[in-house]
Amino acid sequence: MVLEKIEEPNDIKKLEESELPVLAEEIREFLIQQVAEHGGHLASNLGVVELTMALHLFFRLPEDKIIWDVGHQSYTHKLLTGRKEGFDSLRQFGGMSGFPKRKESRCDSFDTGHSSTSISAGLGYAAAKELTGDSYRVISVIGDGALTGGMAYEALNNASRLKTNFIIVLNDNKMSISENVGGLSRHLSNLRTADAYQGLKNGVTNSLNKIPVYGERMVEQIRRTKSGIKQLLIPGMLFENMGITYLGPVDGHDIGGMLRVFRDASRVDGAVVVHVLTQKGKGYVPAERHPARFHGTEPFHIETGLPLKKRTRANYTDIFSTVMRKLGERDEKVTAITAAMEDGTGLKRFHNLFPERFFDVGIAEEHAVTFGAGLAAAGMKPVVAVYSSFLQRAYDQILHDVCIQDLPVTFAIDRAGLVGSDGETHQGIFDLSWLSSIPNMSIMAPKNKWELSDMVKFAVNYGHPIAIRYPRGEAWAEMKEYRAEIVRGKSEVIYEENQIALLAVGSMVKTACQVRENLKNQGYGCTLVNVRFVKPLDTELLDRLAASHRLLVTMEENVLSGGFGEHAAHYLQTERGPEHLPKILNIAIKDVYVEHGNVELLRQELGIDADSVTGRIIAQAERL
Repeated sequence: MVLEKIEEPNDIKKLEESELPVLAEEIREFLIQQVAEHGGHLASNLGVVELTMALHLFFRLPEDKIIWDVGHQSYTHKLLTGRKEGFDSLRQFGGMSGFPKRKESRCDSFDTGHSSTSISAGLGYAAAKELTGDSYRVISVIGDGALTGGMAYEALNNASRLKTNFIIVLNDNKMSISENVGGLSRHLSNLRTADAYQGLKNGVTNSLNKIPVYGERMVEQIRRTKSGIKQLLIPGMLFENMGITYLGPVDGHDIGGMLRVFRDASRVDGAVVVHVLTQKGKGYVPAERHPARFHGTEPFHIETGLPLKKRTRANYTDIFSTVMRKLGERDEKVTAITAAMEDGTGLKRFHNLFPERFFDVGIAEEHAVTFGAGLAAAGMKPVVAVYSSFLQRAYDQILHDVCIQDLPVTFAIDRAGLVGSDGETHQGIFDLSWLSSIPNMSIMAPKNKWELSDMVKFAVNYGHPIAIRYPRGEAWAEMKEYRAEIVRGKSEVIYEENQIALLAVGSMVKTACQVRENLKNQGYGCTLVNVRFVKPLDTELLDRLAASHRLLVTMEENVLSGGFGEHAAHYLQTERGPEHLPKILNIAIKDVYVEHGNVELLRQELGIDADSVTGRIIAQAERL
């Protein structure tokens, strides 16, 4: 096998040219087998095999810096830098990450996970190179989807000032290759980057600029005329108008063609965009036909592409999807907004039924929120559906554009809490903390699938900013009989006894039920509260429980700092005084970034599983 010859960075340079197509095929076979067994991102990785090989053939790692936007497409990069054995533990606790990690390899230049960051990071490297006089080359790889993020355009605007070489590879996996446009574009690209052309252009510009008064006007007029002609001929004028050289498009599965364009790009003094056309899922028919389904996939049958485990119960996203469909039927003011996550957030059915009221704004969470604020100001009832870890990118828009104006925008926050295999950049463990800091914001968390349904219905008619956070995975289907009406700022008391009170937020109610059973078996009286509203606090209930219990235990799948537990404890300490307080034990996630791994295992490691919580409570109770 050719792949067996790749043991460390730059080994690909030792291969014969005839071995490269074989290597590409072997990489695809390897990735399909590994992802089918462990799960992971498949379609995006299959699409960039030859592109990654060309990058590793032309550049030298780790001296040169390749920065992968988002980073879920870095599997081939990991293979070519000698990490083949690590795929046996891909995305497992203590194993290899599915994203670039600097602590994992010197060939990973920047940790990524969220979209639209690579150009900014690469620009920082390029600016540092100018300051230090180093000679390494910087390459940022960004997808056409990630280019919809505003941060990417902010970086492009800044990159136009750069005087040193900086290569931006635009991985476009949606456009097909046009022979006419592609051929003409390659011809013009070669012309613009030739030494003679570059020298002539710079020489003419410098000479004209020396002419008093009229020189600058002549340069500007030539620039406008040239741009007008190029608008008709060159597909990359967006970049050219920003002062960034454009090369391409080039076939992203033609290694030779990419090597030639990388050579040309390396000769540009400044920022240069290399437009590469690839096919998502290439080499595996199910992924080619259904690239969205194989973006991030659970283990599957290679022969059919179908999941190894069939889902027998609805997950929280399914519940949200059903409720949104029903609300859309009942109320024409209900609108839905998402940021390039129609399938992931469960809005596909809403889109199909009410296309005029569905808005996918691309990877632009900040815009999604302010757009929703505009809809709300105009009298609509917008629901912004987004993953927890991505919504944090729009903190300022929620604060400034929604909450200051007290606009009725509903935030449906999927993947809240621990999400598992994607690791630090995707864990939704901060939302309760930063959302709680914003005036006019209310925050809810459902204990089960019925409560999620009730909360969404409550939220869209609430009339003020409100967020509902719910976890990834199968929706809890127990405690159906506990379905009291949703009232703002009021918790649900499920069991009321004495001694110990468990106040659990959202997904932790399920854990709290097991903890209560454990405590009952040890002879403790135990109250169980479904918190429901993290903000505003149910202060009336907190006062009552503090007066009748020896120990209050708050439980949340969120970081401790700024979470529900801290707010509850602060209220009681402020209002009642320490001399009148029961002991308060906050169960939450420590001040850490949580790595990738199975969610149940992560809960054990973090000490928020039922057995760990029970042990901490008993230890505390014995000291009272």
